[in-house]
Amino acid sequence: MDARVIRVPPQAVELAKRFEGFHRVPKHDPTRAHPYICPAGYPTIGYGHLCDPRHPPITEAEAERYLAHDLQTALAATLRYCPVLATEPEGRLAAIVDFTFNLGAGRLQTSTLRRRINQRDWTAAGQELRRWVYGGGKVMPGLVARRESESILLLK
Repeated sequence: MDARVIRVPPQAVELAKRFEGFHRVPKHDPTRAHPYICPAGYPTIGYGHLCDPRHPPITEAEAERYLAHDLQTALAATLRYCPVLATEPEGRLAAIVDFTFNLGAGRLQTSTLRRRINQRDWTAAGQELRRWVYGGGKVMPGLVARRESESILLLK
């Protein structure tokens, strides 16, 4: 099914917003977000949008527009690599759209997670999802919490 026909699940928006947060960096400018370096080492702005380090500050409304576009891109990639999700409960799609938004389509494309999803082996897919918790070679507590939230949606 075409990603333009399927909308980004609201749960994917909620997950991305909760785990990315709207980073108002520096704190002296509380109405706008400035670029910052995310834990993976990439220049980022707003709700986890990759950007040029010289990107001008943005408002929360602009960050939401970036997020909507980024999630639409993640949705298209998710459905391309895991077409079975088009006919599964929306929570499953939301979980993997958030995963794809967070880690990138390339990670999904080459993963055992993808194979388990396309086999509809949801228990194994949930186990695979929980393995993606490393940043810079160490377990990141934020990723553990994010993968757990995604797993709960995947297994509902």
